[in-house]
Amino acid sequence: MTGTTSLGAMFGSDGADTFLGLPRCRDLSRLQAQMALIGADGCTPYPSVGFYCAGGPAAIRAAAAAYAANLSHMNFDLGGPIFPGGVAAVDAGDLPQVETDPEGNRARIFGAVSQVLDRGGVPLLIGGDDSLPIPMLEAYGARPRGITILQIDAHIDWRDEVGGERLGLSSTMRRASEMAHVEAIIQVGQRGIGSARMQDVADAESWGVAFVPAGEIARTGIGRAIDLIPAGADVVICLDLDALDPSIMPAVIGRTAGGLSYWHVLELVAGVSERARIAGFDMVEFMPSRDVDGQGATVAAQMLAAVMGIIARQGNG
Repeated sequence: MTGTTSLGAMFGSDGADTFLGLPRCRDLSRLQAQMALIGADGCTPYPSVGFYCAGGPAAIRAAAAAYAANLSHMNFDLGGPIFPGGVAAVDAGDLPQVETDPEGNRARIFGAVSQVLDRGGVPLLIGGDDSLPIPMLEAYGARPRGITILQIDAHIDWRDEVGGERLGLSSTMRRASEMAHVEAIIQVGQRGIGSARMQDVADAESWGVAFVPAGEIARTGIGRAIDLIPAGADVVICLDLDALDPSIMPAVIGRTAGGLSYWHVLELVAGVSERARIAGFDMVEFMPSRDVDGQGATVAAQMLAAVMGIIARQGNG
């Protein structure tokens, strides 16, 4: 026995098919928990890459399976158990996404997120390619309050189109900027060479985006990024896992040196919860075929568990 299998046996877990062994929710319209985890293998693929992150949600769940019997144990990232007041999340499983049905894929994400919001819950979307956030963010348009987006990413995703596709993985923040209910966008972690043209950067800055590059965080920390979050806002955090340094997160399509650390990201999330309200969270671009000995999946699972713990504590001092 090796890896998480041996850990599971040691920790008393007999395996779990939900994240951390959370209760399964088969009907989000009847959600009663504070949070709902939703998986999606993809959304709007480019022909050149298809569903390149297929299997991502399953890999992250599998990395957490060894700890399914330990929800009440101390989590030192949080200073207590993940859910201090009792289990506050459910796992709704993976949406039935189909590579040849991008319109249907978007509709399924929009519908699932809308159901969680209708029940007063916080949706947690994991995937899956970087186009997942577009329909997720659209679902907030029917809410009484606007949203602020904190994007944590190596890339800015402000292309208007790629190969004629305007709803793909390179266009998420530009499409978000066109949504009337998006009030502010803060983008953190940019580095290296990506798909952004100089005009894309200028367009983002003209709209009002605040950029906090990875180099700035390496030099002076995350303080300015937190200060940019409007106090009391509803914030949707969009985490592309390539924001993390490839030394800890190899399971992405575009590895780029100089990325954020685990603690940079976790302190950003915690800082948002102290200054505002986390109204949604997505974690995208987990590419199982690029992982190394399960390292990336383990980091993603640990981070997702900690994010759940932070959300469980918000509003409770």
